[in-house]
Order: sequence, then structure tokens, then C-alpha cells
Amino acid sequence: MWSSSAEQDRGDVPALSTPVLSALSLSTSELDTLSRLSALVAQDEAEFVRLDAYFTGLSRVASLGIAVPPALQRIRTVTGWPRIIVDALDERLDIDGLRCPDDPAVDTELTALWAHNDLSEEAGLAHLDALVYGRAYLVVGVGDDGVPLVSVEAPQHMTVDYDVRTRTVRAALRQITAGAQRTATLYLPDQTIDLQGNGTGWSVLERRPHRLGAVPVVRLANRPRTRDRRGASEITPEVRALTDGACRTLLGGEVAREFFGAPQRYILGAAEGAFQGPDGSPRGAWETYTGRYLALERDEDGAVPEVGQFPAYDPAVYGKIVDMYARLMAGVAGVPAHMLGYTTDNPASAEAIRSSEARLIKKAERRQRSFAGAWSRAMRLALQLDGTPTPVPRVEMLWRDPATPTVAAQADATVKLVAAGVLPADSEVTLERAGVDRAQRERIAAERRRSAGRAALDQLADTLTPASADGTGGFGLAA
Repeated sequence: MWSSSAEQDRGDVPALSTPVLSALSLSTSELDTLSRLSALVAQDEAEFVRLDAYFTGLSRVASLGIAVPPALQRIRTVTGWPRIIVDALDERLDIDGLRCPDDPAVDTELTALWAHNDLSEEAGLAHLDALVYGRAYLVVGVGDDGVPLVSVEAPQHMTVDYDVRTRTVRAALRQITAGAQRTATLYLPDQTIDLQGNGTGWSVLERRPHRLGAVPVVRLANRPRTRDRRGASEITPEVRALTDGACRTLLGGEVAREFFGAPQRYILGAAEGAFQGPDGSPRGAWETYTGRYLALERDEDGAVPEVGQFPAYDPAVYGKIVDMYARLMAGVAGVPAHMLGYTTDNPASAEAIRSSEARLIKKAERRQRSFAGAWSRAMRLALQLDGTPTPVPRVEMLWRDPATPTVAAQADATVKLVAAGVLPADSEVTLERAGVDRAQRERIAAERRRSAGRAALDQLADTLTPASADGTGGFGLAA
């Protein structure tokens, strides 16, 4: 790229190379792709800020300006329901391992790549961002050590150009702005371009060909639709509206406690001096409220002032309204009501609790199926980084059971399947059904191999016994 091809064909010593202009600047098509993707990154910025505020409990509820005085509008009430809804689903999306059913020899390489990139921890970050913001991104590259690098990128500074017909990514952009400094990375099917912002434009820092024939970026979308493949957040408009209603109710309870925490009283027929000090100055409201009502003087006609008390407010009213919002939220989000703090006088049975989790379990199974496709594509791209022309075998993700069965029930079901002959007793699938994780399954397999080896040696030792002296000094088989 840096020297003349004619000089190379002659076999002469190449002269000083001159850089090719296209390597240091973006082409027209690359500039168009960069501009289009930059606009997409900025388009969703406000929505991501709003979703993050609801998830972290920092959202401000708009006051109706009727029951809350201006002095108390600074009070912020939080329910935490958006975080509970997201966490309840995220906690059931644990990847136990991965495998290549078409070529078991690749399993070792896949496991090594997974461990090298710390994806057991990073996968949780990708799932959480996808549930909160609707999408996350997996980027495949080569690390400083030459080993394929799979990283998780947040959607706040990354987007892709997605081809719906072929279900592939045509281009991707990662853009970060820190003060006046701007950096970006443009991912294309044949190369990756590192960019540096210079005023109003961009300058190319480096072009890195990768020979993948595909963009090394995979979008992990949550709840995509045919008209919007980018995905949608679990913090839906319905969840946000019910959260705002519950927060306003809690704020109303705080205001009522401030104004009506102490019972309101009234006095009829009291003299003005009952509310003044010895020097004639008015007494404080709290002093008058707590002490003076017990020592009121008769008036000039000898009548005793009448003292009464207004009925105190019932704070249970606000609790009932919040419980109503919790039940509505449970139906909208598909989570058990007890996770949102709604309780009843009669505790639910274990069967009732498991039944209430049916929708949540089904949602987790659906997310496992959709997220598995993204993880499979990312790991296949990582295997292709060596440039081998052979097709990369399919990769399957192994997920933990999103349901919550007891250990005894899971083991009992596995034993029944083995007894019926459906599963072999020494199969790895049997261990998976019993809830044994991958690390423990590998240790069990190693112990089985050692036990089989010891059993073979013991059998051989029992077969061969020392023979009597036959003149040769050897051993003979037992009769």
C-alpha cells in the first residue's frame, strides 16, 4: 500500500514510499455512513437519560400543583419498582457455558476465549443494559496479546446500520465525546477505522483490515419488533406512568404527615391573653399547642372556653392506593406482586408463589433464546479472526434454569428420568438436569476417569497372579 506496484514487479529496490491519500482520509461513502450513524447515536440520548433516571431512582415526578405546597415540592419519593422489574428478569439470565455440537474439539477453544475475556462477568453487564435501554453491543477484535477480544459496549455511544432483509450489520460506529475531545471507531465489513475529531471533521488515525467479511459488531436487542429491530426497554411507558403515580401518592402521604401528624384543635370563647406572654407578646404556635390549652381562664361572664379536636387523618388510605398501584404494576410487568412490596394478611403458599412466577419464567426463557443468538454470532466471529476459510461451526449457549425449583425436586426429577431409561446415569446431560454447573461437571468427569482407571488396574491385578517356579522365573496365568 505504501510503495509502487510497478517497482515491485520489476524487482527493483523500492523507493521511499508515499502514503496513499485514501488511507489518511475517509471516502465519500465512509463519510456518509459516519454522518448517518452519528445522527442515530445522538437521536436516542434523551431517551437513555430518562430510562437511566427511572432505573437508578433519580427521576423527578412532575407535581400537579394542587395538594403539594411549593415548599415541599423538593421532597423526592422513590418506589424502586423499575429496578426491581429489571433485576427480577436479569437474575434469571445466567450463562452456564457454551459448546459446539458440530465439532466438540472446538469446545476447549470456546471455553478458553470465554474465560480470557471475563465474559462470565461481562455477560451480566450486556444483559442488564439490554433490559434497561433495549439493546447492548458486543464488539469482536484482537487484544494487545493477539488473542481475540470480545467486549461489551453501552448503547449510549454506539449504534449500527442493520440490514433487516439479511439480518446482518452493514456498519457500526462507536463514538465518545469527553469535553472538547472526540474519538470514534467505524466498523466496516473489511476493516476497522479509528478516527480523531479535528474541529468540525474527522481524521483517520489507523485502518485495520480484519478479513472477516462481516462487521465485527453484534447487537443484543431486547424485545425487538418487525418495525423496530433495535429493541425496547423493560421500563415501558406503562411502568413509568404507574411509578409516577405511586411516587405522587407517597409524596401526598409525606405532605399529610407534615400537616396533620399532630391532631388539629380548636378553641371557642378564649380570651386574647391566653395566647400572649407576660409581656404581651404572642406565644409561639408550638408552645400554645402543647401547654396553654390546659390552663384557660374563664371569661368575664364566667363561661369556660370550649376546646375541641378535629379527627386525625388515616395514613392507611395512602397505603391502599400504593397497594393498588403495585397490583397494576405486577400485571403490566409480569412479576409477582410480592416482589413489589404488596402483601396480604394471609401469606401465599409455595405453590401459589411458583404459579405467580410463571410469566416471569416464560419471559426469561424468551430472553435466553433471543440473547443466545447474539452471543453465538459474537463467538463465531471471534473464532473467525484467524482468517481460516472453513465455515465456523454453530455455537450453542448453555443457560441455567430460569425457574426456581428446589434442589430436592430437581434431583428427584432427574432420578426418575434415569430410572425410566430416558437419560443414562453417566451422561453430562443428566448432571445438567440435576443442576450441576459446568465446573463441577468437569471435576466429576475427571473423577470418573480416575475411578475407571483404578478399576481397570484392580481387575488386571486380580487376573494376573504369581505362578510357581517353572524354571524360567516368570509369571503364569492362574488355573
